[in-house]
Amino acid sequence: MQNETKSFRLVPMREDHGRDVCTWSYPPPYDLYHWNPWEQMIARGEEFADPHIREAQYRAVLDEAGELCGFAQLFPMVGVTRLGLGLRPDLCGQGSGEAFVRAIVREAKRSAPDNEIDLEVLTWNRRAIRTYEGAGFVIMDTYERPTPEGSGEFHCMVWTDTMNKGGQDNGE
Repeated sequence: MQNETKSFRLVPMREDHGRDVCTWSYPPPYDLYHWNPWEQMIARGEEFADPHIREAQYRAVLDEAGELCGFAQLFPMVGVTRLGLGLRPDLCGQGSGEAFVRAIVREAKRSAPDNEIDLEVLTWNRRAIRTYEGAGFVIMDTYERPTPEGSGEFHCMVWTDTMNKGGQDNGE
């Protein structure tokens, strides 16, 4: 848990949170994680621009001061909660990633305690994979699937409860 200086809490995502997320700009090669402009998302009813999807699946991730630091999507599947998540670009690589992911896992467990928790990550995204592994995820499968930029190779990573042995994850 080195360098973890922030603690996070999840709250229902509001429209202004979604609007902010749409302004985030990631440097290459992470720029494929950009969202469409808010107005375009509203017009198309995409993802968190749709109030029903936003309410059912999305959470804003706030720091101790209540500042928006990221978002989480808790996508329900049969027996599984699949996570989608994004950390604000200026916070990436600053040492808070594992705490960020663990806060999202706690919310997923709270929301659907019996569900397995998994996520998908592009295999080239070593920074994210290391963070997910540090937060208790393990690679369970690798496969190709479409992305907005063509076919991509993904790992499916599943959360294991090994981080909770002996109370190491304090559940902030």
